[in-house]
Amino acid sequence: MSDAHVTYVDVVVPVPLNAAFTYAVPPLPEGSPAVVRGSRVLVPFGRRHLYTGIVEDVHTRRPDMPEIKEIVAVLDPYPIVRRPQLQLWHWIADYYLCGIGDVMKAALPAGLKVESETVVEHSPDAPPDAVAGLSDADAAVYALLRDKGRLSAADICKATGRAAEGVVARLVERGLLVVSERLVERYKARRQTFVAPAIPRGDAGALVAALAVLKRSPKQETAFMTLLEMSRFNRAAEPLQPVEIGALTERSGVPRSIVRELEKKSLVAVTEREVGRFSLDTSQPAAGLPVLSEPQAEALRGIRDSFRDHGVVLLHGVTSSGKTEIYMHLIDEALRLGRQALMLVPEIALTTQLTRRLQRVFGRSVVIYHSKFTDNERVEIWRRLLSSSEPCVVIGARSAVFLPFASLGLVIVDEEHESSYKQYDPAPRYNGRDVAIVLAGMHGAKTLLGSATPAVDTYYKAARSGKYGFVQLTQRYSEMQLPEIQVVDMRREREQRAVDGSLAHTTIGTARRMLAEGRQVIFFHNRRGFAPRARCRLCGYVPKCDHCDVALTYHRRIDSLMCHYCGAVYPMPGYCPQCGEPAMEIAGYGTERVEDAIASEFEGFRTLRMDLDTTRARDSYDRIIDTFSQHKADILVGTQMVTKGLDFGDVGMVAVVSADNVIFYPDYRSAERAFNMLEQVAGRAGRRGAPGRVLVQTYTPDHPVLGFVRAHDYAGFFDHEIAERRAFNYPPFTRMIYVVLRHRDERVLDGQARVYAEQLRQLFGNRVSGPEPPGVARVQNLYIRRIMLRVEVEAYMPRVKEALRELNARLSAAGALRGTVLHYDVDPA
Repeated sequence: MSDAHVTYVDVVVPVPLNAAFTYAVPPLPEGSPAVVRGSRVLVPFGRRHLYTGIVEDVHTRRPDMPEIKEIVAVLDPYPIVRRPQLQLWHWIADYYLCGIGDVMKAALPAGLKVESETVVEHSPDAPPDAVAGLSDADAAVYALLRDKGRLSAADICKATGRAAEGVVARLVERGLLVVSERLVERYKARRQTFVAPAIPRGDAGALVAALAVLKRSPKQETAFMTLLEMSRFNRAAEPLQPVEIGALTERSGVPRSIVRELEKKSLVAVTEREVGRFSLDTSQPAAGLPVLSEPQAEALRGIRDSFRDHGVVLLHGVTSSGKTEIYMHLIDEALRLGRQALMLVPEIALTTQLTRRLQRVFGRSVVIYHSKFTDNERVEIWRRLLSSSEPCVVIGARSAVFLPFASLGLVIVDEEHESSYKQYDPAPRYNGRDVAIVLAGMHGAKTLLGSATPAVDTYYKAARSGKYGFVQLTQRYSEMQLPEIQVVDMRREREQRAVDGSLAHTTIGTARRMLAEGRQVIFFHNRRGFAPRARCRLCGYVPKCDHCDVALTYHRRIDSLMCHYCGAVYPMPGYCPQCGEPAMEIAGYGTERVEDAIASEFEGFRTLRMDLDTTRARDSYDRIIDTFSQHKADILVGTQMVTKGLDFGDVGMVAVVSADNVIFYPDYRSAERAFNMLEQVAGRAGRRGAPGRVLVQTYTPDHPVLGFVRAHDYAGFFDHEIAERRAFNYPPFTRMIYVVLRHRDERVLDGQARVYAEQLRQLFGNRVSGPEPPGVARVQNLYIRRIMLRVEVEAYMPRVKEALRELNARLSAAGALRGTVLHYDVDPA
């Protein structure tokens, strides 16, 4: 075939490179789907591997290269990625300085990626006495594959309990094993068996004849009569309903074999079909749109007016002011216009309460999407949105921005200030809030940012620069008062011997009074585990992770020390490894230990804990939130999960166990994070009923952040913070990029980082700071150095980023970054 008749495709492959790769399209077998932009194709990449790629372009331009690989297969007859999604992927890769393949990997559900896996099998040409002369390890692997057939390297390691690569390589070299590739497709459709009557509906004679056949088979007769009832066979005015076989056997009390006997007699038709994995929660009664108070209605009018002149509007509403009710009215307007809506939340926990509230109003139009779903479930949601442009509202965490929206009309980012919207590792290191704004712009949709404590950058753009629209909601719903905040001076409490463990007597006494009144209490402590560290009480030795520069946290649940960075687990030493004395003890308080202390202090009251350790299971958020919401528990202990927008009506008091853990963090945003977290957790108290109380335990009661929190004074805090940002040239007055370098050898890394920083200074002058180690300077055996680049907001950022990519390419080509892993963190949160 001449080149003029060859079709080529540019394909995005899930590898960390910022390029599409060109493949030729061979003559496809008859009946194969055509290649279209946005469809999946299976392509060879590298020496052996096959990957699922996304077609970015179809053309006839032959690239200038000697050899062009061909695609292996076309997986879809239609696009599974829409054009706006591909545009968004490129924007993310360009803005966040990562590979388009990284974006594809993050965006596409794993269930849509067909990839090859290296497998090893017994060679058919191996002689019968092949085991003779082999070592015990080689013989064990050979025998395993001879008996089991094809296995992956991971399966071999699991079966033998040792690394298999070397053994396999030796056996392949001797011709005893062969290596090949097999395709792995993760998505499996859910299929169910359905049963329907096979006799004509309305044919009385056929029905009489059927019953006569079954007269001597009582179990078959029972199953058949049950099927007629469940399928609405005798209700001619209603459509016939095939019945799921499990439901039929459960109702009739007969085994499935009886149904198969009916099928043999041609009395029932048994079919298998693909079904969805999601069902509507009907436990809550349906409801109409909530009636807005006058302040809420005024805020809604303000948002509509602002949308006329701005694509993005900030709703600054105090905690418990009823922002969600306003969101519902805006979502309803979008749905009635035939558009789709996206509502982002920072924590999966928030989807539980929010989904139920929205399902009561919008029913099946509510779609949920987050990382706790299985691969199969995420694929089904993806395909639902892909196959229809029906109006719906998607509630999800940051990854929901990647879904294939067809007609997006509204984006809402709730708790927009939250750092949880920022993806840290792996790439792309994007901010879900900012990507959502760009996504909305690509669809011609409007974006509403909502928060009681907006990010300083966002508030500046809305209230000062006018880039965003700005609406305020200053009253709590039903005119409830904001909670009174009391700062507990822990230095004074300890001097007066008025502290038990981590809690001051003042805090304990206030909690007792609240519990006696039948109200609930939340204790917020932003450290999980039982104790933040172990130490020797004689020499002060503190066990650290072998792979990371961090102290190990003691978890009593597993009676072990754990690294919260790499996940490594170590036994709790009985003797100090440094001085040899039996003097090891645990020090400090994590949420496990706080929970224990509270359970013994408040006997007779049920305590729950909500942190990363108690919410690993898929439904754990729901169970904890439901139990506490229904007042089946009195006390909730939690990390920052409990600060984010949860709505508990009976909470009378919130106690912050250690505000200093939040305030003193080595980052220019530490004051902002502290104010936001403390004000948000305070907002969980007194949301309905009597006013709430908040007690903040601290050793620095005069810290300025605490003064603003006590007064619920966001505007004052903003003025104080923005003055510091202006003085020290931090965002929003500059744009910031971290260049992060990692290497296994610290001396090599220091030399390379100095060279890189010097090259950057030649380009950007005194806008460059560093290199310096971050707070944790080694993670998973890689040492870390960080260079900070701050450029003026007026700078042309595409040129800045192009210069960074060029510098990286030049130094890499010269070998100046050999062995170094480098990435960029744009707009670090």
